[in-house]
Amino acid sequence: MSKGKFYLTTAIAYTSGKPHIGNTYEIVLADAICRFKRLLGYDVYFQTGTDEHGQKIEEKAAAAGMTPKEYVDKVAAEIKRIWDIMDTSYDRFVRTTDPEHEEAVQKIFRKLYEQGDIYKGAYKGHYCTPCESFWTESQLVDGKCPDCGRPVGQAEEEAYFFRLSKYADRLMKHIEENPEFIQPESRKNEMINNFLKPGLQDLCVSRTSFKWGIPVTFDPKHVIYVWIDALSNYITFPGYDVDGNHGEQFKKYWPADVHLIGKDILRFHTIYWPIMLMALGVELPKQVFGHPWLLVGDGKMSKSKGNVVYADDLVEAFGVDAVRYFMLHEMPFASDGTFTYELLIERINSDLANILGNLVNRTIAMCQKYSGGVLGEPNTPGEFDDELISLCLATPKKVEAKMNNLRVADAIDEIFTLLRRANKYIDETQPWILGRDSSHKARLDTVLYNLLEVIRFSATLLSPFLPGTAKRIFDQLGIEPSTWESLESFGGLKPGHRVSQPEILFARIDMKQKLEELEAKAKAAEAKAEAKAGEAAGEPRAPEISIDEFAKTELRVAKIVSAEPVPKSDKLLKLKVEMGGETRQVVSGISKWYKPEDLTGKKVILVANLAPAKLRGEISEGMILAADVGDTARVIFVDDEVPTGAKIR
Repeated sequence: MSKGKFYLTTAIAYTSGKPHIGNTYEIVLADAICRFKRLLGYDVYFQTGTDEHGQKIEEKAAAAGMTPKEYVDKVAAEIKRIWDIMDTSYDRFVRTTDPEHEEAVQKIFRKLYEQGDIYKGAYKGHYCTPCESFWTESQLVDGKCPDCGRPVGQAEEEAYFFRLSKYADRLMKHIEENPEFIQPESRKNEMINNFLKPGLQDLCVSRTSFKWGIPVTFDPKHVIYVWIDALSNYITFPGYDVDGNHGEQFKKYWPADVHLIGKDILRFHTIYWPIMLMALGVELPKQVFGHPWLLVGDGKMSKSKGNVVYADDLVEAFGVDAVRYFMLHEMPFASDGTFTYELLIERINSDLANILGNLVNRTIAMCQKYSGGVLGEPNTPGEFDDELISLCLATPKKVEAKMNNLRVADAIDEIFTLLRRANKYIDETQPWILGRDSSHKARLDTVLYNLLEVIRFSATLLSPFLPGTAKRIFDQLGIEPSTWESLESFGGLKPGHRVSQPEILFARIDMKQKLEELEAKAKAAEAKAEAKAGEAAGEPRAPEISIDEFAKTELRVAKIVSAEPVPKSDKLLKLKVEMGGETRQVVSGISKWYKPEDLTGKKVILVANLAPAKLRGEISEGMILAADVGDTARVIFVDDEVPTGAKIR
């Protein structure tokens, strides 16, 4: 019998690139929570997916010589592949480029506009492209984006705005009356003190400076900005309809029970999103949980730092459940966790191989050795039995209590407390000694039965966290996975049942040898990448020149104002570029890899003192720099903060 519904969402992953283990932690955490709820008997709907619009995607696609849709198709497939590798049990993988979502978002935008919650204005301020966020001067930290720490550029454009301030008091009241709405507590205090109390500014919800987004139906030069687009996925895919004709999934599962998101996007989910729902007249989610980050060594993962670790590489080296265990067990409830290869190997050796694996292996092996694999009658109690059985019966309730508060690491600790006690029970009862004397057969049968029943309990409790390992344990026990209800009493295994052969769950790892293997593999991958880059470079280097010869070339930053194809040419684009107040025309042979809309508004490097030339009847007053990458050309773009006309040296 179902205990009711449970709807959990992750944040949808941004399709800017392959997710690292920090990104992957969220989906594994969500999966563990949802698997546990299913074990308890809840009707679970688990939604995840990808966020696929925005300026950053447009730029990355252009740099890769792809259309934005081609680019997000590729990255979304990679994200889904990683989620599947991690054995996650999502019910639906959504994409914001799905037509059903785009149509629903357009209707939401129109509704908010028509009822006066969205209005047209103009924005001038600081903009962070990677975060796709506008900031006021006071919000900057040392002149940089407060979220990611990167430089911001000046941006000015016509835009639509959402009246956040209209709903600020109502949101504050909701938070005060629903203390579980934002968790952990520290995150709630951060949102109140840093954003709500200082006062909310109206939110920019459309853009005109790029095209890769959902068009505003009644003003198509605008695309709907990321927050309305991405955040709406939690209701659009289950079937929300602005006219009230909701789909069955929406009627069944909304409101969401938990939005599981990273702490860096908490503001969007606890301020922008609930206010948007208030404006739509939709019930708010029950809880937004801002989980901490998984850091590598002593810092946040970054490609520039060279410390990015990917989940599929870890799985290849250590196995799925070993990686899942580390992610789930090593992350504190409210503070950041740390990943190193040394820590991972230590956990595999100490917890998975020694505590869990050793208990299962030697118990099954002893059952085979002393009883031919057949369970005897547990009718000869002795010292230590009651303590073990009492702990076993108490553990499911302890685990459930921890999971109700999303304290996943603590829940796993409760299971391993039981496993440690079972290992101690083996040392206390010494079944290898009992097995030497047939007169102790009845007591030996009881000891082995107790151990196997504890293993059954443990496998059931571990199944949300280590699903593959739990299945292997059940296979060795020779039974189907147990239900939560079966944990209400000790004695689920039946005397006379035959167990299977023992198998090693987790082999111990030689730390030094494994680290050397990983280092060698990393060096080989680096060498391969360098070789590929060298191959892509194509032609051999040109002869050396002097500094005086190089000085004859004048390189300056220019902004592409407009771009259009050159008639009767399938290779050339005609560009209008602005360079320090001067406008020039440049003809470039890049139309095979870039569309005009991919280039407009971008800053490039221009060879400014190149003699004018005529190409297909068009004057070209310079040349923009691009790199040959295999069979493609990649234009070299410049950061927004660099002014046009600036000299490159």
